[in-house]
Amino acid sequence: MHGGPFANIAHGCNSVMATSTALKIADYVVTEAGFGADLGAEKFFDIKCRKAGLKPAAAVIVATVRALKMNGGVKKEDLGTEDVASVKAGCVNLGRHIENVKQFGVPAIVAINHFHSDTDAEIEAVKAYVAEQGEEAVLCRHWAEGSSGIEELAHKVVALAESGVSQFAPLYPDDMPLFDKIDTVVKRIYRGSEAIADKSVRNQLKQWEEQGYGHLPVCMAKTQYSFSTDPNLRGAPTGHVVPIREVRLSAGAGFVVAICGEIMTMPGLPRVPSSEHIFLNENGLIEGLS
Repeated sequence: MHGGPFANIAHGCNSVMATSTALKIADYVVTEAGFGADLGAEKFFDIKCRKAGLKPAAAVIVATVRALKMNGGVKKEDLGTEDVASVKAGCVNLGRHIENVKQFGVPAIVAINHFHSDTDAEIEAVKAYVAEQGEEAVLCRHWAEGSSGIEELAHKVVALAESGVSQFAPLYPDDMPLFDKIDTVVKRIYRGSEAIADKSVRNQLKQWEEQGYGHLPVCMAKTQYSFSTDPNLRGAPTGHVVPIREVRLSAGAGFVVAICGEIMTMPGLPRVPSSEHIFLNENGLIEGLS
């Protein structure tokens, strides 16, 4: 049961009810927290885990060679060409995500989601970088090989979860002022210099605090393409300013949304939904799902 929508504009993970139910009937429960660890993981830890009293035992950071090359400066149309130097350059982005997860006291392992265009040299470059960060990266071939292609990762995640080393704690306390919570995420997760906002935004936050909503966590609506609000600023930028142009109170959901920079808060959908191409053929079989 996905509580959506996406982690660039909302909490980005499934419902508390779904996780609570799964914990009662399974040995291990995996929550997908969408987009990068600066969005999905931060919100999973600071919003969902805080609200539900969850204490995650381990985290899996999913990376691709293609994404690292893009963060290293490679254009999208050139991602299929081997470029070890760009992989190494882009690894600083992965390193930032590893650091961010560690801030919450949760041990992490990196899963390299394999693409057929990835070369051995590129994969080894990622593994070597992750090892330098004191963590381990595991190559995952589940797209091509199904569950057997990710079995090694599963065993290592179980071992990490059972190690008992997790000391989970949210990034900020409940009683911190709302704008200070926003500024904390900007400085510690995005590595920005500060969050800025007009007086009207700050006054709105103060009014909500006076109305009894000051204890709520914050949900940052920000581009998924960068640690900044500029989608073209790749890698691991530091010192950037994060403008908060609007805040919204989601009292029922239990968080305050901060709109950072220019971002659409309604997911873009195609004019013709895929469902219109799904049908039952004359043999009663489903077609159009691919």
